[in-house]
This record gives sequence, structure tokens and C-alpha cells, in this order.
Amino acid sequence: MTDFSAWMISVQQDVEKHLDTILPGREAIPHNLHEAMRYSVLGGGKRVRALLVFAAGELAEAAPPPLLASAVAVELIHAYSLIHDDLPCMDDDALRRGRPSCHVAFDEATALLAGDALQSLAFECLAKPGLFDSSRSARQLQAVRALAHASGSLGMAGGQAVDLAAVGKTLTRPELELMHAMKTGALIRAAIRLGALCGKSLSGEDNLKETGAFNRLDHFANRVGLLFQVVDDILDCTEKSATLGKTAGKDNATAKPTYVSLLGLDEARRYADELRQEARLALTRFDKGGQRLTELTDFICDRRF
Repeated sequence: MTDFSAWMISVQQDVEKHLDTILPGREAIPHNLHEAMRYSVLGGGKRVRALLVFAAGELAEAAPPPLLASAVAVELIHAYSLIHDDLPCMDDDALRRGRPSCHVAFDEATALLAGDALQSLAFECLAKPGLFDSSRSARQLQAVRALAHASGSLGMAGGQAVDLAAVGKTLTRPELELMHAMKTGALIRAAIRLGALCGKSLSGEDNLKETGAFNRLDHFANRVGLLFQVVDDILDCTEKSATLGKTAGKDNATAKPTYVSLLGLDEARRYADELRQEARLALTRFDKGGQRLTELTDFICDRRF
């Protein structure tokens, strides 16, 4: 098996090339909108969600075409959410991925439309006829539904609404976990579910066993989604803006509840390690097939930017 770093770079490059291909060119009318879309998607980001799609796909022995389309769809949804999160009416952040946010580089109206258009393009990619072979057409519909659910009021959009309403308030740990399970975790869980849907049955047998396998994978995804957010909160108060590529210390400055503000830095770090161990434990039933997901869990926990 290819070592993790080489595998990661290969997936990142494939996803970047496909994103470049499916995004409308700058020459297409309206020029400014398409320039804003490309600006917000290309040339930045670790593609963690795309990597999770491919890692779950490896577990399910998935074919490359649906995996690549699913990974690209998830990244387009993620890019749209970042554009909208940075808007003055939301988190009001001027820096994203080490350069001006979309609404700063262009304008607020263009940024809003760019986010809308990226969301639509994501579903266009995932719903492409023939993407899944005929025996798995039902799974393609499940994938579209999973991504839509993760993006809506019970997922990212709802999580952002809860986040905005929580400014200046002290949340309990269950309240904070629910908020981030929606805002951050929903798309991470969808990425893993999409990767698994692209491949063979996780059990190789009946629907009941298949459901059990998906439930174990979803438990893993839940732990990893929370882990990602806890680490993000830690980095926000320990790293500089130049390293993060976004405004450091913004959550504390705007009185947003975080795992660090709730637990303290040392306890937040302990909680991150606990989540890492829980995620890894959830993969033990998958044996070697879960290796990439295990490696990604460590990568998410140990990342510095």
C-alpha cells in the first residue's frame, strides 16, 4: 500500500485537477461570478473532506469515477459554506486560506452568488447520469440525499444559525457538541458516507449487516467530526493568522463559545486525544480496510494548520 503522504498528495492533486475542469472558465459569462467561484475553490485548502471520501471509498473498494465526483461535490459544498460564513452578516472575516475572503476580493453580492452557484454545481456533479453503475443507481440517490441533508437546516445551515445565536453566551458541553455536530461534523459525516456508498457492500451480505457496518462508520465519522472542531478551536488560540490562513483568535474576540473557552486549553487537548482514540476504536471491525481512515484521524488530530 502507498505510504500515507504519497497517497494524500495524489488524491489532493486529482481533486484539484477535477475541480479546475468542472468549474466554469473565466471567459464564460458572467466573468466576475466565475472568477469568484474559481478564486474561492482552487489553490488552497488541505482537501480533508475529499480525502475522507477517498479513504472511505478505499474501505468499500470503490471505483475512481464516483469517488472523484463525490469528493469534488463535497469540496464545492465546503467552499460555498466558507464564502457565506465569511460574509459581514455572518462571521465577518476578511481572511480565508491566507488571502482576502471572497467578499473582500470581489464584493458581497458576488460572493453570495458564488456560494449559491457552487452549491448548485456540487449537486450537478453528484447527480450526473451514469456516474454510478446501473446496479448501484439507488446508492447515487442516497448520496445526493446525504449531501443535501448535511447542507441544510439540520446540518451546516442549522449549525451556523445556532453558532450565530450563541455569541456571547455560555453553552453546556452537550449544546456545544450539538452545534458543531451540525456546523462542522455534518459535512464530514456526509463525506465518509458518500465514499462508502461509492463502493461495494461493507458487509458483503444482507441489508441488516450492511446497516450495522454503516452505523459503525457513522459513529467513527461523528467522533472525527468533533475531533476536527476541537483541534480547530485549539489552533485558533495557539497559532498565528499567517499559519492558519484565517484570522487567529477571532472566536475569542467575538465571544463565541469554543471547546477551549468551555474546557480550558489542556482539557481541550485531552478531549481531542480521547476523540482520536474513540474514532480509531470504531474502525477496528474493518481491519486493514480502515487504514486510510485511521491515518486521516491521526492527521486531523496532529495538524498544525
